Amino acid sequence: MPENERQPAPDRLSGWRPGGPVDLDASLGILAGGDLVVEGRLPWSSNLTFLVTATGDDDVDGSRTVRGVYKPGQGERPLWDFPDRLYRREVAAWVLAEACGWPLVPPTVEREEGPFGPGSVQLFIDADYEEHYFTLYEAGGHDDVLRVLCAFDVVANNADRKGGHVLRGTDGRLWAIDHGVCFHREPKLRTVLWDYAGEEVPAGVLATLAGVGADLPVALEDLLSGAECQAVVDRIDDLVARGTYPHPVDDLHPPYPWPLV
Repeated sequence: MPENERQPAPDRLSGWRPGGPVDLDASLGILAGGDLVVEGRLPWSSNLTFLVTATGDDDVDGSRTVRGVYKPGQGERPLWDFPDRLYRREVAAWVLAEACGWPLVPPTVEREEGPFGPGSVQLFIDADYEEHYFTLYEAGGHDDVLRVLCAFDVVANNADRKGGHVLRGTDGRLWAIDHGVCFHREPKLRTVLWDYAGEEVPAGVLATLAGVGADLPVALEDLLSGAECQAVVDRIDDLVARGTYPHPVDDLHPPYPWPLV
């Protein structure tokens, strides 16, 4: 096997692993500009999704390799209600979370050139995949983060927040993944995070959202349509004015995704 196709040695791989989390800023640069090599296809995804390694330079260690999740546009199944290039919504979710100062979404970039064409590349999270939203909620101790995530999903209009899309990294940190069907201009919220319905949204969360809504990131405007960006602002304004998490609206659409996990 050619040297450049071999799996990197464990000490050169940076996932989210015990003993020292990766430098997220450095990983972002490597994901954006590093050389991508496909390790294999990730199963159980409705669209083509690949585990890749990205090798590039950082300011500390020189050449370094990180694992990523690559979602090429040409591997997407067409949806009747969403335009193509769903992978750009993955990037938009990271942009929105970063603008809010909420480290919920793993670093995610758009790549114009990839092994299978344009797509998104997101830092791979090393996690205990037996855990998910339901086990984390029942275990307790994560309410502060989950309440933030709940508000994020309302604003992003997440149409597919399954329980398995909430990961607990091996260092104990929670991450949210799979945002390809977010940001529709029409109400599409479909989530398992209804446990907080009717509760007051923390004041700090509302203040953060109000600031973002007043000055939406330019990067978000580059990824979504004008109508979709305005819908983000409208949802922020509505949540801030209401001050409580919404209840399911069953007469509009099913409020839960399927499968739940």
